Amino acid sequence: MWFSFIIISIVGTLFHFLYDWSGHNKMIGLFAAVNESTWEHIKIALTPSLLWGLIDGFLYGANPNYFLAKSMSLLTMIVVIPVLFYLYSYLLKKHVLIIDILIFYIAIFLGQYCFYFVLDGPTIPYIFSYCGAVTFLFIFGFYMTATLLPLKNFLFKDPITKKYGLKGHK
Repeated sequence: MWFSFIIISIVGTLFHFLYDWSGHNKMIGLFAAVNESTWEHIKIALTPSLLWGLIDGFLYGANPNYFLAKSMSLLTMIVVIPVLFYLYSYLLKKHVLIIDILIFYIAIFLGQYCFYFVLDGPTIPYIFSYCGAVTFLFIFGFYMTATLLPLKNFLFKDPITKKYGLKGHK
């Protein structure tokens, strides 16, 4: 678990800057943060987790709990980042960069913990495995379109430019 946590954390951190480093390449923007919205910070946790899925899928894909474990891991990160971010922002009435960074790593850690917890748990009935696979595909599909066609809500709004998706880049 620690190895995957470290790799996902390092790659996610790099993906925070990759869009700028690429000269604003829109293809890179599908996977890297294109602005400072909450969604884009969720995305930079999801990107390396999905990439890591190529490795853990090879290692654990035959496990009947794999897709449920992977989906639960991704959903954990999708929920933890905004909940902790908006909770502390509400309580402190301001944003603190170090807390933002810690939330990112906490979400990845909890996502990986959830993955291994479900993966190593008792074998689940087939229907849950199927639901996990469908959820995984839904998350992946939404993930791929949300930057190009962002929802017009607070999760997708860049707090600096007040714009959404690629147009939200400063």
